[in-house]
Amino acid sequence: MKDTFKHKGLRQQLVNIVKAKGIKDERVLKAIGRIPRHLFMDSGFLDHAYQDKAFPIAADQTISQPYTVAFQTELLEVEKEHKILEIGTGSGYQTAVLCELGAKVFSIERQLELFKKTSKFLPKLGYRAKKLIFGDGYKGLPEEAPFDSIIVTAGAPFVPKPLLNQLKIGGRLVIPVGEAIQIMTLYVRKDKKEFEQHEFGEFRFVPLLEDKN
Repeated sequence: MKDTFKHKGLRQQLVNIVKAKGIKDERVLKAIGRIPRHLFMDSGFLDHAYQDKAFPIAADQTISQPYTVAFQTELLEVEKEHKILEIGTGSGYQTAVLCELGAKVFSIERQLELFKKTSKFLPKLGYRAKKLIFGDGYKGLPEEAPFDSIIVTAGAPFVPKPLLNQLKIGGRLVIPVGEAIQIMTLYVRKDKKEFEQHEFGEFRFVPLLEDKN
């Protein structure tokens, strides 16, 4: 688990790339610059760790493109101590970004292999989520609701109702919606029944699967 000067230099280059693509939140950029992304990937992919690309990890999943992680995180408008629900822990890279920003993270993963791996790995790097849960992300986490924000890191064919219901008033849900190609969508909860919706263009994600544990 080495993090060398070379890695740090490559990370700074990655920060510059992400910034050039339009990410403005300095705290998000700092988080990308601090997290050793190469440690989240299999050793065979180390050369690719600091390219702005998604790469395969275990259980047919991917570690998201850094720009996408930064884009979704920026939309969340994370403040310190915010209670955030993440649907799709995956490699744990997005979880680490949220932890860097001082959020209290509750994260759900439906792939057992990934859940076991990431649960052991994240604390070794010093990233401690409030809870890592093996389960169905479509249901959210009602026992811990309401949340300041919810982030979905897989493509959802529709917006799961429980997730909208588990947002605080003023809370934000960031979710890629669609089948083959997804539209990055932000929902802001205005009151009990009213949500404001904003769309931010096309992205590609692995699918969010329901009841597949």
